[in-house]
Amino acid sequence: MISPLQSTKTADVRMKGISLAALVIIFVTFVCVSLIAMDGWRSWTARKSQLQESEVSTANMARAIAQHADDTIKGADTALLGIVERVEVDGIAPVALERLHKLMVRRTIELTQLKGLFVYDANGRWLVNSLPITPANVNNSDRDYFIYHRTHQEDKPYIGLPIQSRSSGTWIMTVSRRINDADGRFAGVALATVDIDYFNKFYNSFNLGKDGAIVLVMERGVLVTRRPLLADSTGKNMLSTTIYKESRNKATGTFTVNSAQDGVKRLNSFRHLDKYPLFAAAALSEEEILAEWTADTYLHSAGVGILVLVLSSVGFYLAGQIKLRLDAEAESATARDAMQKLNHVLERLSLQDGLTELANRRNFDLALEEEFNRAIRNSNSLALILFDVDHFKRYNDIYGHAAGDECLRKIAQAARSCQRRAGDLIARYGGEEFAVILPATDVEGARMIAENICRAISSLAIPHAGNEPGIVTVSAGVDAFIPVREVNRPVDLIEGSDQALYSAKRSGRDRVCHNERFTQAA
Repeated sequence: MISPLQSTKTADVRMKGISLAALVIIFVTFVCVSLIAMDGWRSWTARKSQLQESEVSTANMARAIAQHADDTIKGADTALLGIVERVEVDGIAPVALERLHKLMVRRTIELTQLKGLFVYDANGRWLVNSLPITPANVNNSDRDYFIYHRTHQEDKPYIGLPIQSRSSGTWIMTVSRRINDADGRFAGVALATVDIDYFNKFYNSFNLGKDGAIVLVMERGVLVTRRPLLADSTGKNMLSTTIYKESRNKATGTFTVNSAQDGVKRLNSFRHLDKYPLFAAAALSEEEILAEWTADTYLHSAGVGILVLVLSSVGFYLAGQIKLRLDAEAESATARDAMQKLNHVLERLSLQDGLTELANRRNFDLALEEEFNRAIRNSNSLALILFDVDHFKRYNDIYGHAAGDECLRKIAQAARSCQRRAGDLIARYGGEEFAVILPATDVEGARMIAENICRAISSLAIPHAGNEPGIVTVSAGVDAFIPVREVNRPVDLIEGSDQALYSAKRSGRDRVCHNERFTQAA
């Protein structure tokens, strides 16, 4: 017979068992719900992060495409300025036209983007061009650029509609300028034709995935070219497209839209050219952007689902242990990833100049030491260019330090545009002084690169009233030799380039000098 006391204890034990079972169910349910919520949050955060990274990528592509188009058209327009000046000053006598023809041929060879250069009289007849022979009885008075200049007196370039060249049959972009006679009346048109395929070759260097796209569009709504290039791409009306509507009132922007052409949802970034009435846009398929994230989400979600089933079928103790272990591992991985990311950011910041985004002095010192040792091992010549801005203190005094900072940024961009090899390093050496490390380069090669940099900076035509040429220029010193172990040191190369730089300054600035050891050796 069971006593009342035993019944009470049994009831207490049973109640404790029920309570414990309820706690286990509640705990396991809570853990499962928590795991599902955490996985959903992780997946959403990862998706958002992936899209943000792609926004940066498309924006950078749009910037590069716009800069390329700006530089391409600028080269053509610069050639036109010289032609217009020749015609307006020298006239159109046969001798003058013959000299002009030779100049135009030379400019077309130098500027690979040009299909041709042409000059027309006030009636649209061909006077001279860069072709071997000027076709007879050809008249271009019906072209939109000719009509525009005949009715407009502005002294500025005109970007015409894409057309098919009458001389070659290929699609071209036209850049033109008005020619006036001595009385300021319309006397003709100077025309540069840019091969649209020149843009297409550059766009093909970008990795856009299967469904990505690049477009170059005139601000009046005409498509110049597109990648991938379709049969009706060039000259297509873009006024009704979302990309045109989005770009009308903003210089840059990023948005996502379903394409009206093929229904693909794309992340689009656009950027207007700085100097000319066009804008460029780069687009990546959202499906391709998120492909890796989708696969990871499916895999991770499947794993979480299995874990939830396991946790639901086992006891309180095992469920608690698994959760603790998984939480510990997740926290450890998160902390490790965060630490690695922070280290990468700190490492990048420690090696990059904040103003110019070039390598900083610390990066330069490390790279010079490494390349110096490599040159010793391989018995290769190592070259160094040191260049700085002529009368930069005067520039700051005249225009202010904010303008000085902007000037240094532009100089850095111009110097970077002259970089031809991945192994070369351009660094801000200090203040207004810059350095270029050129592995496996002799003094002649380094001098050529230095002269290219000087020309590129001069071509920026940054006003500088305190400098004799009236624009910002730089002086450069070059040194190069094959280092020998225990004989030469990296500082020898720096001192040699520095001496050459001082020689350039003493010789009048805006020039390149090399170390005198080569003159003595000769």
